[in-house]
Amino acid sequence: MSIPITTPVLEAEGLVKRFGTSTVLAGVDLAVAEHEVVVLIGASGSGKSTLLRCVSLLEELDDGTVRLDGEDITDPRADADRVRSRFGVVFQAFNLFPHLSVLDNVTLAPRVVHGVGRREAAERAHALLARVGLSEKATEYPDRLSGGQQQRVAIVRALANEPRMLLLDEITSALDPELVGEVLRLVRELKDQGVTILMATHEMGFAKEVSSKVCFMHEGVVHEEGPPEQVLAEPREARTRQFLSRVIEAGRL
Repeated sequence: MSIPITTPVLEAEGLVKRFGTSTVLAGVDLAVAEHEVVVLIGASGSGKSTLLRCVSLLEELDDGTVRLDGEDITDPRADADRVRSRFGVVFQAFNLFPHLSVLDNVTLAPRVVHGVGRREAAERAHALLARVGLSEKATEYPDRLSGGQQQRVAIVRALANEPRMLLLDEITSALDPELVGEVLRLVRELKDQGVTILMATHEMGFAKEVSSKVCFMHEGVVHEEGPPEQVLAEPREARTRQFLSRVIEAGRL
């Protein structure tokens, strides 16, 4: 019996990105399958954040191809705004609008970008906020929330557009240590619900727990990739071992 071949949700081939004379991505190949959680690890400056920005068309590539559900979204004829709306992107800075309530932050894009009616958008937002334990914060403004609550609202805002996949960029880096756990619990729940996620993180223990695949980036390329139990426990490449030894010394693994 033949096994059906499924198209990855996201495929990146030969991605190159330069800033002036500095090459940040030097030929990245990456694939994310349906329901996978793919975790990018590596030292600061290895290209993780730039990769996330490039696959979602927030940065323009110098070379390479990105396909979303088989569609070449880097084709100049592609509608970039439509493509961006298919990703839910969350950065380490919460980027919530300070003059809008939590509810208005969450409903803004569905209403303005996707044409969802105000009532439907609000109902969807209230349901999502309830899922993350923030129902009572709907009318609050961001400056009245803790950092962990703000980041959970930012994730809810990304989910409100019903994206094809989530891109999470170091979403715990700006949080106090005691607030990291509540955000990671939410990501764990999303994984259990089958959300397709590509994320960059320095939380190695969390990467080991939730990832389907770990990709170690070094000098703008994916230097090693595989199941977390292999990459994090028995890395094949010397560069990966060096990076993880520093992580262990810092107490992150």
